[in-house]
Formats: sequence, structure tokens, C-alpha cells
Amino acid sequence: MKTFARDACRVEIGERLRLVRHDSVRRWGTMTPHQMVCHCADACRMALGETTPREVSTAATRHLIKWIALYAPMRWPAGVQTVAEFDQRTGGTCPTDFTADVAELERLLDRIRRRGGGWPRHPIFGPMSEATWLRWAYLHMDHHLRQFGV
Repeated sequence: MKTFARDACRVEIGERLRLVRHDSVRRWGTMTPHQMVCHCADACRMALGETTPREVSTAATRHLIKWIALYAPMRWPAGVQTVAEFDQRTGGTCPTDFTADVAELERLLDRIRRRGGGWPRHPIFGPMSEATWLRWAYLHMDHHLRQFGV
């Protein structure tokens, strides 16, 4: 199972992230590559407990949907809606310098790897363990890197 708990998975995501260019063509969605980098950085800040988006979870998303999203043998589908605070059309961190924003995302991903205890609630999936957050981190990055063909 792919997870940020495994060195090889973290290296893979880092290598793929470095293949994204400011002019990479998206396969789905509306974000530019630069907006995707900022969206992923915002999501990392959430995992680190630095931002707390409004919780929108339901019993279904905390149990059934969380299990399907994190453990079913399928890729996340295109078009899944994010929380408003990380939607690049209405909020989230504004892109500045592409290279600097990619470097910041890399630093945040490394911090997730080293975080340890005290994980926050996920706004959609509710309470999550360290193992669950590390699985989510891999899947979230994989989803958005596939969005841009890497």
C-alpha cells in the first residue's frame, strides 16, 4: 500500500512533483499547475494543524467514504470537490513564484513525514490516525500529480 510512511513512496512523489511545470497541461479540473501546487501546500498545512478548515463531514464521509477513498483499490476520480478554504477559485493560498511555491510544498511534505503525534481532524473524513494521514498524503499528491500527467 502506498503511503508517506514508506521512503520509496515519498521519493516517488518528490520526483513526480519536480516534473510539474508552470505550463503543464491539466487532464481534468480547472486549476493551473501553479494553483495545484498551492492547493496541495494548503492541504499539507491542514494536515500539520496550521490551518483548520470548516468541518463538513457526515457519518457517511467519516466511515464509508473515508474507507473507500483510503483503502479501496481504485484511484481517486476526477472532479471530487474540495473544501471551500482550499478551492483555488474561491480561496486558498494565491500563487506567487512557481519555483518558490514548489519548494515550499516540498518542505511541507517533509514536515508531514516527520510530524509524529497530535494529528488534527480532517474536514471531510473526521478523526484520522498518523497511518491514515500518511496514506491520505500520498493519495492526495498522487491524485493531483496525475491531474497534470505526472
